[in-house]
Amino acid sequence: MILIDGKKAAAELRAVLKQEVTELKAKHNKVPGLTVILIGDLTPSQIYVRNKEKSANEVGLKSEVIKYPDSVEEKTVLEKIRELNSDKTVSGILVQLPLPKHIDKQKVIEAIHPSKDVDGFHPMNVGNLSSGYESSIPCTPLGCYLLIKKFEPNLNGKKAVVVGRSNLNGKPMTQLLLKENCTVTITHSKTKDLKAECLEADIIVAAVGIPELVRGDWVKKDAIVIDVGINKTDKGIVGDVHFEEVSKNARALTPVPGGVGPMTIACLLKNTIDCFKRSQI
Repeated sequence: MILIDGKKAAAELRAVLKQEVTELKAKHNKVPGLTVILIGDLTPSQIYVRNKEKSANEVGLKSEVIKYPDSVEEKTVLEKIRELNSDKTVSGILVQLPLPKHIDKQKVIEAIHPSKDVDGFHPMNVGNLSSGYESSIPCTPLGCYLLIKKFEPNLNGKKAVVVGRSNLNGKPMTQLLLKENCTVTITHSKTKDLKAECLEADIIVAAVGIPELVRGDWVKKDAIVIDVGINKTDKGIVGDVHFEEVSKNARALTPVPGGVGPMTIACLLKNTIDCFKRSQI
């Protein structure tokens, strides 16, 4: 079994992006800018944002974090997004989720101009992805896709099973795999025989938020398994895949942590650079 090293893949992608930023600066005399809005003081959100800022600085992006308390009014956040939409030094805008209950997530997502939506959550980007047009792609599925392609460049005709149907991962992951001519099955909590579906798969992407759901006898010999899950348990952080069991059957498997997570942040930087490049056309 080959361990798919997300940290190494992310470092390689960041090196490519750093070179790209250097070339863009020489050509346009400016660099892409990423602005993150952080509301409240949730520890996981603060850690994510700190990692994003560090990675952005590492590749040479202009990086800014705007912090608001939990009590901030929705209209204040929406006004700030509108201001950033018209700021030419800002290539990408990201509002860190989750948001306080009094702020409408959908309103916030739709307030970000599609051309600066580095999360790929705006309905226009969602529609463009599903129609096969150019779009910002959500960072986690994009990271999964790049890890799969790094290991298996030709996905033509492969059978893929996506466990989970969320807008954040399951649905966009399906679109990316379809684009590669995979036959894709989306499974979820109402799927009758999840084990049988997984046993058919050449590729499994598990993103459902249930600790160690995918067991060793769910995975056929030589399948590629991508574990998106991050679950806190009594024995520490585990994925949606039972690593020890599945590693005996899978041809390749991502660890948790150290698999998809680092690629998610690297893909955020990639999306920011892509938004900048499109704005210069």
